[in-house]
Amino acid sequence: MVMSFRVSELQVLLGFAGRNKSGRKHELLAKALHLLKSSCAPSVQMKIKELYRRRFPRKTLGPSDLSLLSLPPGTPPVGSSGPLAPIPPALLAPGTLLGPKREVDMHPPLPQPVHPDVTMKPLPFYEVYGELIRPTTLASISSQRFEEAHFTFALTPQQVQQILTSREVLPGAKMRLYIQVQLRFCLCETSCPQEDYFPPNLFVKVNGKLCPLPGYLPPTKNGAEPKRPSRPINITPLARLSATVPNTIVVNWSSEFGRNYSLSVYLVRQLTAGTLLQKLRAKGIRNPDHSRALIKEKLTADPDSEVATTSLRVSLMCPLGKMRLTVPCRALTCAHLQSFDAALYLQMNEKKPTWTCPVCDKKAPYESLIIDGLFMEILNSCSDCDEIQFMEDGSWCPLKPKKEASEAPSTAQSKRAIHQRIRRRLKLLT
Repeated sequence: MVMSFRVSELQVLLGFAGRNKSGRKHELLAKALHLLKSSCAPSVQMKIKELYRRRFPRKTLGPSDLSLLSLPPGTPPVGSSGPLAPIPPALLAPGTLLGPKREVDMHPPLPQPVHPDVTMKPLPFYEVYGELIRPTTLASISSQRFEEAHFTFALTPQQVQQILTSREVLPGAKMRLYIQVQLRFCLCETSCPQEDYFPPNLFVKVNGKLCPLPGYLPPTKNGAEPKRPSRPINITPLARLSATVPNTIVVNWSSEFGRNYSLSVYLVRQLTAGTLLQKLRAKGIRNPDHSRALIKEKLTADPDSEVATTSLRVSLMCPLGKMRLTVPCRALTCAHLQSFDAALYLQMNEKKPTWTCPVCDKKAPYESLIIDGLFMEILNSCSDCDEIQFMEDGSWCPLKPKKEASEAPSTAQSKRAIHQRIRRRLKLLT
């Protein structure tokens, strides 16, 4: 029956069984026959018969047709013009289409997925709720340049309920699910937690639909091959939110000699910049004495230096928004005293995650951020200056603007202009 199906019937059958239904006819036919050999459920058998009856509505077996089964081989049926053609012995051999099944054919060996000990680097804006596909190697199964791999995952009723109840209305009447199905790629390395890394010429289909990927970045050098920014992919809009129907993922990529990749799928909760700011505050504020000790260390006279530094000037303005600091922070890996505003830093990384210090351009990941207790004290006690000066003993004093003595106090009009500029900058950031 399956051998007589057209492309449309093969696609319906494979879709009904939750298998990939894309490809040419010979590929679809091979998938359908593999489905029969591996595990053919009664529901799939009924679907095959139903499709066959639609394909050949008049080819039903009647009493006269059933009598053919008892005739000796080669005996012509009633009303036929000649003997039946004998069946070639090759088709009756064990393991063939018409012959008895061998034990090997009844349980064909399937390629087993390779699960290396790959660990994905945690993402600050996502909290993992469950692992749907553990990190699995994108194995090269042929010598061709372009490879293809198939994956399947299923959601539990509880996970489906979590996703459906996580709807959130955004400004502009847009809907968002903050619990998502997340697809990630990385290099197949086990030495340390891996960052997201896309295979070259990547194409992904989820349940037969092409998955949108990040756009290519402009090339940095003349003639350089354009590259996609590697980041996690939200495949929730393409997923079947059902506990009974599995989800399929088909991955196409270009193989590279000596380099392997890994795929994994997670159920995650997306966090906001406000949530991360609360978590950062909950970690606590660094003791002001730590910053004072750092100041003394920087201002200690070096006997080999010809110029002695006796003071250090630091701005109370955030280098990101050019506004006064509210939550002064910096990374543990930073050697400078200048702080930046934690709220603005998290908002910018929520839109485009770079996690780079705006002062020294070094990596400043979320887990290494600390709130500076000394700067918190200064901001609370000094509200009329934007710059301070640290002394050798760790003390500080405010620095007034140079033109303050000659200029008149600010008028109400200039104050309104300042507030308008601040509001415009906040609007750009949000």
